[in-house]
Amino acid sequence: MSSFEVTGGKRLKGEITPQGAKNEALQVLSAVLLTASPVTISNIPDILDVNLLIELLGDIGVKISRTDRHTCTFQADTIDADFLASDTFRKKGSKLRGSIMLAGPMLGRFKRAYIPKPGGDKIGRRRLDTHIIGFEKLGASYQYDEQLGCFKLSSPQLKGTYMLLDEPSVTGTANIVMAAVLAEGITTIYNAACEPYLQQLCNMLNRMGAKISGIGSNLLVIEGVNSLGGTHHQMLPDMIEIGSFIGLAAMTQSEITIKNAGVAHLGIIPEKFQQLGIQFQIKGDDIYIPAQDLYEIQTYMDGGILTISDHPWPGLTPDLLSILLVVATQARGSVLIHQKMFESRLFFTDKLIDMGAQIILCDPHRATVIGLGRKYNLRGITMSSPDIRAGQALLIAALSAEGKSVIQNIEQIDRGYQYIDQRLKNLGADIKRIA
Repeated sequence: MSSFEVTGGKRLKGEITPQGAKNEALQVLSAVLLTASPVTISNIPDILDVNLLIELLGDIGVKISRTDRHTCTFQADTIDADFLASDTFRKKGSKLRGSIMLAGPMLGRFKRAYIPKPGGDKIGRRRLDTHIIGFEKLGASYQYDEQLGCFKLSSPQLKGTYMLLDEPSVTGTANIVMAAVLAEGITTIYNAACEPYLQQLCNMLNRMGAKISGIGSNLLVIEGVNSLGGTHHQMLPDMIEIGSFIGLAAMTQSEITIKNAGVAHLGIIPEKFQQLGIQFQIKGDDIYIPAQDLYEIQTYMDGGILTISDHPWPGLTPDLLSILLVVATQARGSVLIHQKMFESRLFFTDKLIDMGAQIILCDPHRATVIGLGRKYNLRGITMSSPDIRAGQALLIAALSAEGKSVIQNIEQIDRGYQYIDQRLKNLGADIKRIA
């Protein structure tokens, strides 16, 4: 198991370009199964989770031509649908929560799908009800196959219908959309997720010949078609990485320019970092963060302590709360971080407390951060990365801390951030990967 050895306290400087969006990749890569025609996807992040999904597509029979590490052409013209019921797929698929995204296109095009118990981050309960109920409303039957050890879905022909989702699940909405584009008739999805990555998927499907309207809203209308064709799709920059780099610049008092940040698709994210007192400038599609000695957390107009919480889009993505929490530790002032969606994501705060941060973990969902205003620096420690986002947050803390830190279990970070050690070195960071 590899580790990062980080010597913190160094000011960084330079330009960094965000990778393609991990959360978009897991959706649009799965969508290549909906057509026998070639589909080319560019700006693919070269990370463990995405590479595992590409490997799974190859195992199913998808022809893959990799122009480079970030561009692939896929052709799903000879698919072994029953491979998804194999022990090999079950073992691989259970390591990756994104494997659930194969179910919608497989069900839509091949009328059957198999779902292993999914893996991914251990950040709390992440139910699959929205996916399964949506498939059932489209006419699929669903059962757990004890012999195969996986869930089985099948339907002679999916039928369009109206459905009101019990939660605006991004992956649930994406999966249902991918099944519905080849269903017979019209499907209406209310309380649909409307994140930019879901919009990207829908726009890609429309270029392939789907008929989806209401994109960007929580009411999607899908007119089923008989077949889809090929397309070229370029993925958005990863908004979580962009937020991470803004936080990194603030914590390390560094001057950093984030190139090609896809500013139009960031929603409320820049505003949340501004609420922590972080200054930056938007220059075209770049974000320039100047070196800032001190940043002060805003209060509400009545003087109340700021609360930052996650919410479905256009609210704040939960994936950035770990970063915002870490950044707040060196701000001046206090903030309440409220993680509504997952009940285990704040448990990494014990490591920050060991580093000298002043944090009160109120309960599994809420933490109060009392900013040190740089009066006391964080100190380096040995710690372990519990999940992708907490791992990146701890890496930012280590880069700002005095002394040496060792971050273990960095495979979690590699699942979501490509070449992160080398890219940080290019900015002047003192970071080593240790086997």
